[in-house]
Amino acid sequence: MAKIQSVRGTHDIVGETAAQHHHVVDVARNCAQRYGFGDIDTPIFEFTPVFARTMGEGSDVVRKEMYSFTDRGGEDITLRPEFTAGICRAFISGGMQQDLPLKFFAHGPAFRYERPQKGRLRQFHQIDAEILGVEGPGADIEIITLGAEILHDLGVLDRCVLELNTLGDPESRQTYRDALVAYFSDHRDKLSEDSVDRLARNPLRILDSKDEGDQKIVVDAPLMTAYLNQQSQDFFAAVCEGLDVLGIAYNLNQRLVRGLDYYTHTAFEFVTDALGSQGAVIAGGRYDGLIKMLGGPQTPGIGWAGGIERLGMLADHTPEPTRPIAFVPLGEVAERMALGLTHALRRDGHVVDMAFRGNLNRRMKRANKINASLALILGEDEIAKGMITVRDLDEGGQQDVDLDAIGLHLRKLIS
Repeated sequence: MAKIQSVRGTHDIVGETAAQHHHVVDVARNCAQRYGFGDIDTPIFEFTPVFARTMGEGSDVVRKEMYSFTDRGGEDITLRPEFTAGICRAFISGGMQQDLPLKFFAHGPAFRYERPQKGRLRQFHQIDAEILGVEGPGADIEIITLGAEILHDLGVLDRCVLELNTLGDPESRQTYRDALVAYFSDHRDKLSEDSVDRLARNPLRILDSKDEGDQKIVVDAPLMTAYLNQQSQDFFAAVCEGLDVLGIAYNLNQRLVRGLDYYTHTAFEFVTDALGSQGAVIAGGRYDGLIKMLGGPQTPGIGWAGGIERLGMLADHTPEPTRPIAFVPLGEVAERMALGLTHALRRDGHVVDMAFRGNLNRRMKRANKINASLALILGEDEIAKGMITVRDLDEGGQQDVDLDAIGLHLRKLIS
């Protein structure tokens, strides 16, 4: 029988990796709460049209990367490749229109069939923030500021650069799309196979092609700024002005596009080269037409997603965990007494570990292995005297304490 192992593109989150993961989520969630964002937790799978309709049938995600299947009831189901469409579906099916504006924070796994690489897996984890129901640039400013603040709280903002662009309103975007089709059609014979395919489906995606031949052609491609109507220009100017007021630095990148069809106006990425090749750690944009595309009321929205794995590697820091107290019972009577004592100490807020077997030497080795600060030793002699031995595993000293007073003693000692 073949050895059972994890599926390619997945990983087990355990130990230090788990600590990094939870640190990113905790920091992000706490920051989002300060900005007034509430939690939302949508299912990890939806009916396939939720993603196919919003992300575009011609997008790379829908055509090549989604994990889709027909369930036993004959329904077409897809594991979520991103959060935004599912949150917008929840907005519609939950009848939340009367509660606008809404600000949501989410986190969890997402799935894409991509080539696994450092910080990018087929099952990956994201933090996500969305603002629904705000037409003006104030939402764009706040959602970008939230991303910058989370990076600041993680201690990595100085290693990231905010790349900023506008895709304009639907009218401007369509005009620009037509210009790109005309330009790239003149160079069709020199485009990569993927870009020829994108030419009809989603020509904006050619702009961020990694193919060297495509990149040479892209250099002279039309720029979005030449096709923005006045309304789009004014909107983007207001976003930039707000970021300037807040002192949030940015680079204008007219080649920055979002790969999904529902984006309009502001597009942005926080990128870093600290993980090797330059890559985004937080990316997002405005999607004013998405909810209507799903059959809901016309509702503007803007949001971003951040990769927890990449942010964890970038931060490369987790708070020191609380050092446990090792409880070392010796003998059957002590084992029984230890059950109640450890339960009481844990309820009192202490982190207590008790090895399930072994002599004194083996249990003390475990105490050192888990980096315990103290060992509570309870044997026949201690029980006879109504005492318990408290050993300082850093300094090496120890003292006997009344069993009835151990909780109070530990509170004083640790405080």
